[in-house]
Amino acid sequence: EMSEMSERSKQNVAHGLAWSYYVGYLKIVLPRMKKSMEEFSRANPNLPACRKTWKLHILVPLSCDVYDDLEKADSNIQYMTDLTETTLARAGTKKRVYKHSLYAIRDEENQLWHCAVEYATPLQSLYAMSQDECAAFSREERLEQAKLFYRTLEEILKGSKECADAYRLIAYEEPEEAETHFLSREIVWHLRQEHHEEIAVLEGNHLHTPSTALDSAELNLQISVSDLPQPLRTDGF
Repeated sequence: EMSEMSERSKQNVAHGLAWSYYVGYLKIVLPRMKKSMEEFSRANPNLPACRKTWKLHILVPLSCDVYDDLEKADSNIQYMTDLTETTLARAGTKKRVYKHSLYAIRDEENQLWHCAVEYATPLQSLYAMSQDECAAFSREERLEQAKLFYRTLEEILKGSKECADAYRLIAYEEPEEAETHFLSREIVWHLRQEHHEEIAVLEGNHLHTPSTALDSAELNLQISVSDLPQPLRTDGF
């Protein structure tokens, strides 16, 4: 009976997607992230090396609007190369390949920033469900599930020792009016924060985050007041 109630309310969709994403993907690839970035840095000594950015930057658009080609999402994002592949036998598939793409992000001062970045792929499932009559996901329900997915994933990763300091979640809401380089500016903001964090550690200073920035804690408060999966009904809110 409880299972049927949860299924009818779609209560655990985002919660399950977040755990599946972590167990089936992030927990596999993130512990290897630093090594891949170190190998790339040694092979490309001409590129600036900021160790704080040696992590996987995971884009979490709350609209669930995911581009398969980041270069089409923003012309200031340019593909460079792929990092070293990880090959494992998984669920009956021999030599399953896991890899990440490295991008050069151009900022407003024409400076290039380099990082591994990709979308959180389960958001594609949430978007597809909202387009499928069988799933009966409304746009409002999709937004609530995207928020719950972000919060759940953030809590999971915070408690994961294997993935510590190997990722950065970049959750954002796109502006109502289209902005050509919104995404690149969002990514660069996070890269600058990481760069400042590295300098602060080297100099022994405490990093002060600008009050105008929408950081994870602020977004977290906007998203939910509870860590538990919430029903999708939006009436009364």
